[in-house]
Amino acid sequence: MPCYALEGVVPVVDATAYVHPTAVLIGDVIVGPGCYVGPCASLRGDFGRIVLERGANVQDNCTIHGFPDQDTVVEENGHIGHGAVLHSCVVRRDALVGMNAVVMDEAEIGANAFVAACAFVPAGMRVPAKSLVAGIPATVRRELGDDEIAWKREGTETYQDLTRRCLASLVETEPLPAIEEGRPRLQSPEVRSLIATRRG
Repeated sequence: MPCYALEGVVPVVDATAYVHPTAVLIGDVIVGPGCYVGPCASLRGDFGRIVLERGANVQDNCTIHGFPDQDTVVEENGHIGHGAVLHSCVVRRDALVGMNAVVMDEAEIGANAFVAACAFVPAGMRVPAKSLVAGIPATVRRELGDDEIAWKREGTETYQDLTRRCLASLVETEPLPAIEEGRPRLQSPEVRSLIATRRG
């Protein structure tokens, strides 16, 4: 992966974490045990520190950055969806930030809370634990149900499994010129959308 020291500060990646080769880590970045960092994610610790705690995932095309002397933290089992932007904020344990959402300076996403896809969480907002926020700017819509929190946890566990799968078998290769006979399908855990989960 492109990994850059800045003024002698070198990124740290736990041996049990997986960082895709196209992700970029700069300076004061700490990736904890069992974390997943997806393709083209940018973690720029060139001003403030960036910390991913155990089991967190930061998916493809995410950007994480912060102001000097401020930490941007994704706590244990935090789940950051495709294309999200985090800046000088804290995502508490087991929280989810949806695809293409933005979480701004000194905001705090409470434990087990959800930030909806494409939401804009303004600077300084405190999102209560176990709540759903959505919109531009984000507002609290409702409390989350136990089924939604369980669904999120299953999704996070799927990314933790993906970390192990990538460490064990992901290799760069050349594409095949044609589909081979009997092409196998990847054997991954069953993952259902929240809508499908509610339908039972």
